[in-house]
Amino acid sequence: MDTPTSGPGSILLRERYRPTELIARGGMASVFRARDEQLDRDVAVKIFQATAPGQIEVGKQELKVLASLTHHALVPLLDAGVDHSTPDDPHIFLVMEYVQGTDLRRKLLEGPLSPRQVAYFGFDLAEGLEYIHSRDVVHRDVKPANVLLVEYSDDDVRPRAKLTDFGIAVFSGAQEAIINGRTVGTAAYLSPEQARGEPVTPASDVYSLGLVLLEALTGELAFPGQPLESVSERLARDPRIPDTLPFGWDVLLSAMTAREPADRPRVRDVIVSLRSLVVEELGKHRAANTQPMPVVVSSATQLTVPAILTTEQVSVSQFPTAEEREEARLAAVKRYGSLDGVADSTIERVAGLAARLLGTPVALVSSVERDVIRFRTNLGLDLDEVPRQPGLCSTAIERSTPLVIEDTHLDPRSRDNQLTLDSGMRFYAGAPLRTREGFALGTLCVLDATPRTFSADDIATLEDLAALVMNDLELRLDAQLAGRTG
Repeated sequence: MDTPTSGPGSILLRERYRPTELIARGGMASVFRARDEQLDRDVAVKIFQATAPGQIEVGKQELKVLASLTHHALVPLLDAGVDHSTPDDPHIFLVMEYVQGTDLRRKLLEGPLSPRQVAYFGFDLAEGLEYIHSRDVVHRDVKPANVLLVEYSDDDVRPRAKLTDFGIAVFSGAQEAIINGRTVGTAAYLSPEQARGEPVTPASDVYSLGLVLLEALTGELAFPGQPLESVSERLARDPRIPDTLPFGWDVLLSAMTAREPADRPRVRDVIVSLRSLVVEELGKHRAANTQPMPVVVSSATQLTVPAILTTEQVSVSQFPTAEEREEARLAAVKRYGSLDGVADSTIERVAGLAARLLGTPVALVSSVERDVIRFRTNLGLDLDEVPRQPGLCSTAIERSTPLVIEDTHLDPRSRDNQLTLDSGMRFYAGAPLRTREGFALGTLCVLDATPRTFSADDIATLEDLAALVMNDLELRLDAQLAGRTG
């Protein structure tokens, strides 16, 4: 692809910027890597080849929007001008930061990304969108090609992302733009209201971001096909979200891609949820790099679920279906429930230690039963039991690492849970109490009336304290069994 006059390197824009290499070409502009000969650095130069009045306006609009924005998740504008190298054919150009890395579209050609990577860059993009929305700007074209993945180092421990291309961004509430008889935007990522030509709001960007995150996790377009087919499909149905995605993603993505704008979460809620998922993935990463908890497997491989009531050497891995695993887990809860008459002074002290170390007013040790969640200790909360509901304790037992929800009123996974609604608590962190055989009996959880964050060290502390609770329960059960056989 040539510049407006000739090949890269043959022109000098504003006697300073020399395009050297084509990075990308779109319908209205081409982006070049260029050398800033004044500061001896690489920059990105976007040259608009459009000459029609409507297309020239797109370049002016991007210049106007970018000039007003500064945020770590956005590619900053450094300079702008008009190329007069061909006097009869001037072209607007923008000079932006050159981002070392690739765009998400190219990255996804290698396959889907890990939940940890998606949580990280999704968090960056959501923060960027919150910033532009606070300036009354809607991007309208959030898609993988407009997401730049920054390479600050050789590892991918903390991938960073920047949003680019504000060529069709508008101020919130503006009517959806039509250029040359078609809706502006990329068909595969348009929100339903964009497809209908209705006024755009920040909810449109939330929808598009949801589709981008879903594609990054699955490696597949949510609405493939030709533009008309793709647009028509999203007006008729919601995107299909695989039930194989890790917990939390399905709820978040379903909410973000709701067809009605009013049903989607605010971008602040998305940030809170993604931050929780980042913390969650950090916990998984930590667990993967530590010695796993030993699991005792019986030599009898054909045990049925009732056998766990009398057999100690059985593992969760021996039950192939979710229903069988739950029945086996409930049997384990019943077995350890026989300890209810034993003094819980040690467990109460561990709960108190959790509250002090983690700075929360409430610490609970829960037992998740079939229809109810009972509390063996209820430090700071006058509550003995609550109905079993999705989210919080009943969800924490399904995980190998603690569940952290930084704001239960905003997070779609927990906003309707009775435990926090009745108590007024806004923060929840729960570590599963897992037996030697791998069955989760309940949780050690801490709650706070104020939303807050949880560090990797906090997660480790909660896990260690949960292990102390389980160690006490195991010792009591062993002593009880020894007494029966002695």
